[in-house]
This record gives sequence, structure tokens and C-alpha cells, in this order.
Amino acid sequence: MNIFQSIIIAIIEGITEFLPISSTAHMKFANPFLGIESSPFVDLFEIVIQLAAIASVVVIYRKKFFDFKHYSFYLKLIIAVIPALIFGAVLKKHIDAALGNLWVIAIVMVAGGVILIFIDKFFAKAEAAKTLESDQQDVTYKKSFIIGCFQVLSILFPGLSRSAATIIGGMSQQLNKKTALEFSFFLAVPTMLAASAKSTLDVYQTNPEIFGKDNLLLLLIGAVVAFVVALLSVQFFMRIVQKHGFAPFGWYRIVLGLSILGLLYTHYLS
Repeated sequence: MNIFQSIIIAIIEGITEFLPISSTAHMKFANPFLGIESSPFVDLFEIVIQLAAIASVVVIYRKKFFDFKHYSFYLKLIIAVIPALIFGAVLKKHIDAALGNLWVIAIVMVAGGVILIFIDKFFAKAEAAKTLESDQQDVTYKKSFIIGCFQVLSILFPGLSRSAATIIGGMSQQLNKKTALEFSFFLAVPTMLAASAKSTLDVYQTNPEIFGKDNLLLLLIGAVVAFVVALLSVQFFMRIVQKHGFAPFGWYRIVLGLSILGLLYTHYLS
């Protein structure tokens, strides 16, 4: 991976991290087009820049995220992240295999798109009865755990989108759309922090030479670019969802997923 490739992947990550279209899928799809071959460093790079992109949430929602008067907020995040930590550790081999299979990711992209097209209609009546005001106190410990279980689906099925899974999980627990969106954003922080720490430790133990000056520079550049781009994409996502719902993202997923499947079928991608 060179500097140009790292910047392009970081831009893709920053744009897609909070959209329900799977940033992981987009990076995996982009790699072969950019001539990036799979390697322990590339896998680490993708996880680290995801954490950098998610750090933008801490900046944008710093007043809510650092409101230490409501310590229950942090307990809820811990409860919600536990299912992902358990399943991530137990099913690591399955996850790694799925992440390396573009067929699986593309099929999940299409299936997830179909779900997003109908998700607004499914929750329409319940959404109409809720206040538009976002209140994280509506997220109980039980709801936090259930949302965390939905997040596991994005681990089991790469390409589903962590944000899509957790947002749908929140809406299934009678949270209004804005509250579900924000809790999904907040939950991403401990989730990716744990994933980044685990990935970094694993790579350091098996391939310590990866942490050379050149690779560290690529990680820094990628992290900064992903963070800045994500700052802009969060606001864009909130406006689009509030105005048009999730259907546009659903159609996008279907078109992209089918396109990738076509390229794989014709052996343009392998």
C-alpha cells in the first residue's frame, strides 16, 4: 500500500462509515481496483481508520458523550458492546473467511439493501407516534443489550453494515429514528476501540516488523483523512435519513452489490 492508495481508502471509509451501506464492504471492493493485495497490514489499516472515522462522533457529540452526570450512558454502551466482543472472539475464523470472500459480501449487500428499502414502511406507524426529540434516556439497559445483539449480525454477515444493524435494532426497540441513529454512533466507539486494540495486538505479536516508519506514516495519514471526511459525512447522513429515510441507501446497496456480483461472475474481479 502506498500513500495514494491509503488516502483513497481513507476517503471511502470516512464517507461510508456512518451510512448503512457497509464501509467494510466498500473497502474490500475498492482494494482490487486500486491494486491493493490482502495482507496483515491492510487488514490492520482498515480497522484503524474505522476507529479514526468513528472518533468524529466524539467530537460532534462531545457534550452528550462526555456528560459524566449520566454514568448510566456508559454502562449501556458496555452492555451493548459485550455481545460483539463475545461473538467476535468465538467466531474469528468464520469472520476472517467471510471478509475474504467478495461473493459473500456482495450478496449480503444486496440482501441488506432489500431490507432497507422496506424498513421505513415497517416502522412507519410506530415512528409517527414518537416525539422527534432525541433522548438517550429512552435507551434502557435491556434495549442496549438487544441493540448489541443486532450488532452481532454485522459481524456474522460482513457487508450488512454495523450502523444499519444497530439502527434497525434501535428502531425495533421503539426508539425514534434520531435516538437510534445517535446510539448507533455512540456504540461504534467502544466497538471499534476494542477491535482496533485486538487487531493491533495480534499483528504486533505475529508481525512486529509491520510497525515500521513507513507503515506508521500510512496509518497516520489514513486516520487523519478518515476522521476529517467522517466529520462531514455524519451530518450528511442525518439530513438524508431525516428527509428521505433509508430507501435511497437500500437501492444503492442493491445496485452496487449486483454490479460486484456481475464483475465476479465475469471474472473481472476475483
